[in-house]
This record gives sequence, C-alpha cells and structure tokens, in this order.
Amino acid sequence: MKFSEQWLREWVNPANDTQELVHQITMAGLEVDGFEPVAGRFSGVIVGEVTDVSPHPDADKLNVCQVSSGAASVQVVCGAPNVRSGMKVPFATVGAVLPGDFSIKKAKLRGQVSNGMLCSESELGISDDHEGLMVLPDDAPVGRDLADYLKLNDVTIDVDLTPNRADCLSIRGIAREVGVLNEMLAEGPDCAPVAAVHSETVDIAVDDPQGCPRYLGRILSNVDLTVKTPLWMQEKLRRSGIRSIDAAVDVTNYVMLELGQPMHAFDRAEIQGGIRVRMAEAGEKLVLLDGQEVELAPGTLLIADHEKPVAIAGVMGGEHSGVSPKTRDLILEAAYFDPITLAGKARHYGLHTDASHRFERGVDPDLTRDAMERATALLMSIVGGAPGEIVEVSSEEDLPFERVIDLREQRVADVLGVEISRTRIEEILGRLGMHIDRLLKNGWRVRVPMFRADISIEEDLIEEVGRIYGYNNLPVTQAHGSIELRPEPEAERPLSAVQNYFVSCGYQEAITYSFVDPRVQTLVDPEQVGIELANPISADLSVMRTTLWSGLLKTLGYNQNRQQSRVRLFETGLRFVRYGDEIDQRPMLAGVVTGNHLPENWANGRRAADFYDLKGELESLFSLLGVSVEFSAGEHPALHPGQTAKLSLRGITVGWMGTLHPQVQKKLDLNGTILMFELFLKPILSGYVPNFKEFSKFPEVRRDLAIIIGSDVAFADVERIVEKTAGERLTGLRAFDVYEGKNLGEGNRSLALSLFWQHPERTLNDDEVQTLFDGVVEALKSELGATLRS
Repeated sequence: MKFSEQWLREWVNPANDTQELVHQITMAGLEVDGFEPVAGRFSGVIVGEVTDVSPHPDADKLNVCQVSSGAASVQVVCGAPNVRSGMKVPFATVGAVLPGDFSIKKAKLRGQVSNGMLCSESELGISDDHEGLMVLPDDAPVGRDLADYLKLNDVTIDVDLTPNRADCLSIRGIAREVGVLNEMLAEGPDCAPVAAVHSETVDIAVDDPQGCPRYLGRILSNVDLTVKTPLWMQEKLRRSGIRSIDAAVDVTNYVMLELGQPMHAFDRAEIQGGIRVRMAEAGEKLVLLDGQEVELAPGTLLIADHEKPVAIAGVMGGEHSGVSPKTRDLILEAAYFDPITLAGKARHYGLHTDASHRFERGVDPDLTRDAMERATALLMSIVGGAPGEIVEVSSEEDLPFERVIDLREQRVADVLGVEISRTRIEEILGRLGMHIDRLLKNGWRVRVPMFRADISIEEDLIEEVGRIYGYNNLPVTQAHGSIELRPEPEAERPLSAVQNYFVSCGYQEAITYSFVDPRVQTLVDPEQVGIELANPISADLSVMRTTLWSGLLKTLGYNQNRQQSRVRLFETGLRFVRYGDEIDQRPMLAGVVTGNHLPENWANGRRAADFYDLKGELESLFSLLGVSVEFSAGEHPALHPGQTAKLSLRGITVGWMGTLHPQVQKKLDLNGTILMFELFLKPILSGYVPNFKEFSKFPEVRRDLAIIIGSDVAFADVERIVEKTAGERLTGLRAFDVYEGKNLGEGNRSLALSLFWQHPERTLNDDEVQTLFDGVVEALKSELGATLRS
C-alpha cells in the first residue's frame, strides 16, 4: 500500500516528522518497506506560460519559444514535440538546479539564445515520462514556484501489510491507526448523502447472495468525460502508484485509496436491461479492460447484464462496458463480495488488481453506501451529472455478523506480562473503535467493528492492547517452564537413522516440490491420477506427486545436464493419492543411483553401479533397522522388466526397486543405467527391540552342500527351507558359489552352500549335525526338486 504523507496528514497530522512517523507505523505492526520523495531535488523551477512558438531557422526538430515568467518574457529553445502557444509548463530559469545537480545556464542552440529550459516530468524526477513537456492546468499561476504549487515537499510511504490487516488498505485505515497511536482523532472528508434529482434507477438482481451479500448501483446522467481529472487528484493517485486514466476511473480509484472500497463505473449505454450478479456459465468469454480475452471458469462470480458478462466480480471490468469520452450516463457500482468466493479467482486468470487485492482480504461491508455517496459527489464536482436514487440489494443472513468477545483483565496481564490499568485498557479499546457492550466482573464484553475482520478471539483483543500500549513498553522477562523427555518406543527407529545411513553410503539428500510435472508423473506412475492444483505455480508444477520418483528423476536430469555423471540421491517426503473423497498422504523413502559404484580415484575401478549394489545397500539398511524385508521378482510400469524387485514385509508390499524402464528413460532424456527404489517409510521404521545374547564358547560346525536346482528357483526359497529344517542351532547360511553350464542341462544351475551350527552350552557331535544336514538335503529334494551335485 503506497500513499502520500501529505494526503495522510489531511486526515491526521501528528507532530512527528517523516522518520518518526514511519518508525511509529512500523512498531505498530504495519511494516514500512520504505519511503521516498515524490520528486527529485530541484530549485529555480517556476510555472511558465508559452506565449509564442516559431520554428528554429536552422534545426527541424527545435522551436524558438517566448515564455512568460510572470515578471518578464524570455526566449527559450525547446525540442519537445508537444510544445504549443498558450500552454502552462514547468520553466527552469537561468540559475536553476535540476535533479543530478544539473545547472541551467544561458546558452546558444544552433545560433539562437535560450534563457532557461522547459521541463518534462522525468527531468524533474517526478516520473519516467520523457515523451514531452509536463503540461500544467490552464489555471496554474504563472511565476509561482513549481514545487510549492504541486506540493512536492512530500514523500511516498510504502507499507507492507499482512493479509489480515485489510482495514489499512486505505488512507482512512492508516489515518485511523496513526490517530490511535498519537491519541488524535482522524477526520476525513464528508460522505453526506447526495440527493437524487431524477427517478431513473438501475435494475439489479443478485442470483448468488452468498458470493455477493450486498450490491449498490446508481445512475449518474449527463456527465462530460472529456473534462480532465483535477491535478490534485492526479497527483494523489500518482503518489499512490496509480496512473490517471479519465475522470470516472480516477474517481473510483481515488475512493478506493481514500476509503478502502473498490468501485467500478459502467457505460450505461452498453448495459442491456440491468445488472445481474451470477456465476459464470460454461463456455462464456469476456474481453477485459486490459484487452485480454478470457474463458470464464465455473465458480467465477460475474457482473452481467441481461445478455452477457460485463465484469469479473471484484477483479476487473470488461472492455465493452467500460467508459469512454463518449459516455454520457454512468452506472456506479459499490459492492461487498465474499472473500472466500473471490479467493484465487484473479490468479486463475493471471491477474492481480487493486480491487482483487482488497476483496480477497475482506472489505468493510458497511462501507459501500459511504463510498457511493463520496464518488457521486466527486464526479459531480468534476464532470457534472445528475444522480438517481441508490438501489441496494442485500442479503442480511449472508453478510458478516458483528462479533462480541469477552476480554478478561487477568488474561491480558498473563499474556502481555504486565499489569495495565482497566482505565487504560478501556481507553485503548475505545480509540481502536471497539465498543464495550458491558462491564463484566473480571473484564469486558467487547463489540468488534465490522472493519476489523481479523479480530475474532480474546487473544486478538489482547494483541491489539499490547500493540497500542507499545511493544517496547512490555517488560523483558525470562520464560520459565519444565521440559519433560518424551518416551519413544524402542522398536521404532528415528527417520534420522535412515538419513544418516544413506549419507554414509555416499548419497545426497534431495528436497523436491510436492507438486510435479504431470507428464513426468504419467511416465513413472501411469496407474495413478495426480491431484490437480487449483492455482499452480506453472504448468510443469501443476499436480501433486503420487511418487517421489517424479521429482528425483527431474533432479537427476538437471545434474546430468551439468556434467555430473555419478549421482546418488535420496529423499523422504509425502506422496498424495486420492481414494474416493479421501486423500492418502503417506511418508515415503525413495532414491536414484547412476554412474560408477565408487567415486573415481586411483584405487577404485570404474565399475558402474548395478542392481545388486543397490540391493545390498537396502539389505544393509533393513539389517540396521531390524526388519526382515523379502526381495522377489516383480513388475512395475516405471521399471525394466526382468530387473525389478518387489519388496515385502510380512507378506505386505512395502516398496519397489530396479532399473528405470528404457522407454521411460528415453522420453525423459536421461543417460546411463539408472537404478531406483521407493519404500513406504512407516513399516520399515518399526523394527525390533535389541536384546543381548551371550556368545557361545563352543566350536562352530560347518557343512558344505552343492545342489542342482532349476534356474527359476529363487535363493529366498532355498533359504526358507534350510532355515525351517536345519534346527534352532543353525547360526548361518552362506551361498559361496553359483555355476551354470551345459553339463548341468538346460534350465539348471549349481548352488554351493555353507551351513553353520553352534550350541551355546556344549559341543555338537557329528551324529546330530549329520542328522540335521540330511534333513536339509531331503527337504530341498522334496520341495524344490534339488539333486546333490557329485
């Protein structure tokens, strides 16, 4: 919110200088981003009148002008294209100093004497406009100091308001705050009713009272929009960051800045039948005031006539119904729109307007009539016109209701840490516009004004008391409290254990967006439909991720495009999947690996990481976490057939790992072999409670076994049978050789195993070990069709 300090001081004028005023506003919670002069520093510039213009005899683009300073007429050579006889302009006399310490001296230009300089706005540091001379009003007093005439001894203050303080998006709101802080009354312009002089009214129908609980319209007939906006209004708008357009638009913008109520003016001749406030219908389009044609989405609140849309409610008007110099009759609009209904609508169309900025945050619903009367009076004083009656359509049940909050005196002291007298608290509340309905035994019953939509609970009132009392006046105290250790189940491992493990394995942790490119997500998880964002940052970040691979693969590509051949990334985060009306948000762990298994140096080879490297790292992780995850062959649309493993825990699938599918890799333009995994975090973090087990002092017995089994038999099946039949004293099973050859027959392989037994209390004898060993052999034969290799 930008505003002129002089404009603010017309409402409330404390004794503070600019620096003190800015500091005071900031300390009240309305942070000032900065302030700057409204014009550059200059001297010796007066209001001049061009009395004669003739072409320069020796230069096509120059003119020789006679300029009156009020006391004398001098010759000035000027190259501005808009110079003309009779115009009033800024005149820098000889000896004047312009911004940048540029001194004006008597000079000759192509043989013609020039006694000064006629100035543009950019040369005076007023704006960037350098297309021609700055044109002053016809009634500007010749010879008067320009800075004094334009009141340029002023600064523009830029306040960065938080979204909850919509009440300060106006001069009235800022003045109200400054008045409260300085114990002064803020006095603004009169918004007295303007009597109607004719009986013509506008027909208004509100089809969606929830979205538009209050709508006011008024006809202003016989206006003359060829009349220019007064300089004083143009300057106030310019110093607030808004350029002057025409009198009707300028007045509505002025009232918005002054009171905080956005308004709009329609050309009555372009409105067919009357005004209808309704939701957009499928296929409707509207050309906006900025020339952009938009297709209106369902759920967009519109202002329409009886034939077509004429504006997006609370955002921007349509080009067709906008005013022009030919406009003779206006329909003025002042409305209260529901902030929730309008939230995000401007961004949906790529817009952000002063009106939408205010309506989305909440406008005072009681402000509409004052704004209508103020705008009517201003327009009549500038462009004339005859006002009709104000037509108001309201839905009281849909309007915000007044809030009544009980405030306890002791609660104020507890929260702020200081005892503030009842009288002082009542005084602060009164200056803030709060009405004390009733005195309670322990406090007050406070009625909150409608313009303070941000106050809804007792703590909000306490914050207001502390803010006005002064944050710097609150005592500095040391907080006291007890901190108890929270018990954590020993069987649950912290997430940090997983993160630390992967870092120790040479991975780097990535943090990617939860919203991803729908094209990438469709490639890696075609079976799930991503949840679309209502207001995405961009088209390639428009859906919520159903897998962490979407972001990791994009990060991998980013690194490969910057000559990083060895990439090892992991990420933990939520994935989002819709099941009916519910959204499942589940924490996941995922990773991608490409390039060499080990960093390049003289001792390490250049072997690329493969499926079994990744499998080994995951097995080590599961061992660390104390969970028994089984690997089995599986299929996944994002992974290479035959190089995909399904990970299961107690019969439930908890993840996938494998090599990226070649077709997916080609479409993503990625290089090399890419290994990936993704796991559900919660199951693997729930392991077991570690227990101490004494080492056996007795010797370990080893038996080796070589069997011939089918090539399609998984080692996990062999392991399961051995562990089931080898008895409880089995301490280890190791596969130390795998062989496939023609002599074994097609579809067979030889697997050599080592089995280890050990008793904790005695030495095992050969007979009992041999019995267990024979049982293992028989079980392998009967269940897997294995034969002993001779």
